[in-house]
Amino acid sequence: MTLLSLLLRLGALAAALLGAAPLWASTAYEAALPEGIHGPKLCDFAPCAEVFPGATSFSERKGQPPYVEAYADDKGKPKLLGYVMLSTDITDTPAYSGKPVVTLIGMDVKGRFTGVKVLKHSEPILLLGIPESALTKFNDQYLGKFVGDNIEVGRSRPDEDVIGLDAISGATVTVIAQNQVMMTSGAAVARQTGILAPTVRPPAKFTDTGRTSDWAALAASGAVQRLVVSPEQVGLEKNGNAPFIELWFGLLNAPDVGRSLLGNAGWQRLMEQLRPGEQALFVIRSGGVESFKGSGFVRGGIYDRVLVRQGLDTFTFRDLDYLPLYGLAAAGAPRYDESALFIVRSPAFSAAYPWKLGFLGNRVDRATGTRSFANFEAPYWLPASALQGGRPVVEEPAAPWMRVWKARAVEIGLFAAFLLAVAAVYSQRDRLTRRATHRNKWPVNVFKYPAWAISIGLVGFGAMAQPSVTQVLTLLHSLADWRWSLFLSDPFIFLFWIFIAATVLLWGRGLFCGWLCPFGSLSEALFKLGQALGLKRFQRKLPKRLHDRLKWLKYGVFAGLLAVSLFSMGLAEKLAEVEPFKTTFLVGWFQRSWPYTLFAAGLLGLSIFIERPFCKYLCPLGASLALPTTWRLFGLRRKPECTSCKACAVGCGAQAIDAQGRIDQRECLLCLDCMVLYTDTHGCPPLAKERKRREREGLPLTPIGRDGRFIPIVPVPVQPQRPTTPVETQA
Repeated sequence: MTLLSLLLRLGALAAALLGAAPLWASTAYEAALPEGIHGPKLCDFAPCAEVFPGATSFSERKGQPPYVEAYADDKGKPKLLGYVMLSTDITDTPAYSGKPVVTLIGMDVKGRFTGVKVLKHSEPILLLGIPESALTKFNDQYLGKFVGDNIEVGRSRPDEDVIGLDAISGATVTVIAQNQVMMTSGAAVARQTGILAPTVRPPAKFTDTGRTSDWAALAASGAVQRLVVSPEQVGLEKNGNAPFIELWFGLLNAPDVGRSLLGNAGWQRLMEQLRPGEQALFVIRSGGVESFKGSGFVRGGIYDRVLVRQGLDTFTFRDLDYLPLYGLAAAGAPRYDESALFIVRSPAFSAAYPWKLGFLGNRVDRATGTRSFANFEAPYWLPASALQGGRPVVEEPAAPWMRVWKARAVEIGLFAAFLLAVAAVYSQRDRLTRRATHRNKWPVNVFKYPAWAISIGLVGFGAMAQPSVTQVLTLLHSLADWRWSLFLSDPFIFLFWIFIAATVLLWGRGLFCGWLCPFGSLSEALFKLGQALGLKRFQRKLPKRLHDRLKWLKYGVFAGLLAVSLFSMGLAEKLAEVEPFKTTFLVGWFQRSWPYTLFAAGLLGLSIFIERPFCKYLCPLGASLALPTTWRLFGLRRKPECTSCKACAVGCGAQAIDAQGRIDQRECLLCLDCMVLYTDTHGCPPLAKERKRREREGLPLTPIGRDGRFIPIVPVPVQPQRPTTPVETQA
């Protein structure tokens, strides 16, 4: 079988793999939720009986955040067994994909979890890597546990009353986010139903200086805040700079703030209407056409578009909690089309502590056309100057990504040190290559080979930090809605991409692709192993003409994935299986179906005979990094003789040197073999010729300059001796 036919067969296998849709069938990945699931009768559209065994009937949604009650028949009478909740009704905590895992949760009247079922997720790791059953197994650990317990992902710590849960290897961020969803959702319902005691917060004590401020000063101090929802966030087309809705809001009980906004008389009238412990806030709509009051409001009902969250407590407003706002007295206040004063009557709310205003929007999924509800929130905390003694100390729960960074601080530090060490070594490439020769490349390889070993063993198989083209696609799609938390959620991948971005702009893609890519390092190591085992006579390069055509294939693969991602990111993530990274490092050879294993094994097997075939011809990640390499700051040196000398081109494993001796930096993997020849007086033909001439003529072999040539010999002028006089001679 010829090498060409072997490549073509591998390509056909890849095409068959990409077309095998049933291989990716997943019960919950990007599943279409019925529209009625967000209506009052949750359990008519969701499998509530699966998360609450024994329940025979369920109520409509009630409470805020909403839940349903589960009942059993007890001698003809309904008996309350517990509660069922939909996680996205309570929290939108994003997982690794940046989207929440939609989870149905059951909890009995004693606060113990009875069942957990994932209805929809967008985690590509659970689609193409870890089986979805692993998440089911993780969720089963909650069964029977009390919602008020301190449950964390990791080992149990009895001395700190911490109950640990076994994580999913390779999906740490996903399960930490899922744990936060479970505990937040359960606690929110448990507090409403009396299972957990209500939160007690000390009431605020306000300062009263008698000063008033204009709107700009209030906004600068944080006394008024803004919540903006763009059309894109609710699945609509962008309409210039017009928002979907723009709200301004603030708390009015603080004298300096309230007088500034309502005027002294208006503020006094409002305070007279409030009972002790009640708090008033204003909301105005200064932009957009969507109403924050909602069109479905009826007497005795609630304003279902706005709410206030403080910690795990949620406060909603009924018709009796509404007062009209007739105007704002602060100079410079914006014009508005809708306004309201809302009263928070619960003693659990304290104006001294931070809270959030939430707006419930109706979001349309462009891909499926289905509608869902999404909460958009903006934080608020009275300025320290408005509170006696300033703001109290508040310990906010750490975000999931922060917990990952803290838990793996040592490994993260070592990984960062490794990346910096490789960059530092490569920055001294001139010194390394000058000490090496074409027969002895160990001054370079003594650094490169350990980098390969660490990349394969510790980075690839250990940390499972193989970068992927899916991250490139995610990055491109998130530019309009940038969230640091999404990219910080995997510290190793985050640091890797910071390193890649910096080094691609400095030296091109070759430092990552040639030195640090786990799969590329494994491929190159297999090629070197083949040489060591005596298979060198079977190792071949593709003809240059064929190579120059096939190298464009990876750019086509990347362009195809990018085009598909514009219509369906989920499909693009599936097609990205053209990368064999997940099979090799993440999941394992024996836990995937045979097409994945055969594809990855075929590429690695071919690597024994062809140097880096996947990297040169198929890798979409390499193609995405090759494009910005065009504008790198520093490239490899060339000298005029390189246009006629073919020595470097013959030895270039990446086949990145053309017939004119020019290096295609987009294809170069920075192996530095050509730079070793560049200053090698025995390996570089022009230098060897000059060396032999100098040896024949007895001329000194002066050092090699930065231009790759002998430094010219500059004769030292001899000073003429002055004739000595007889007196000097006698002396």
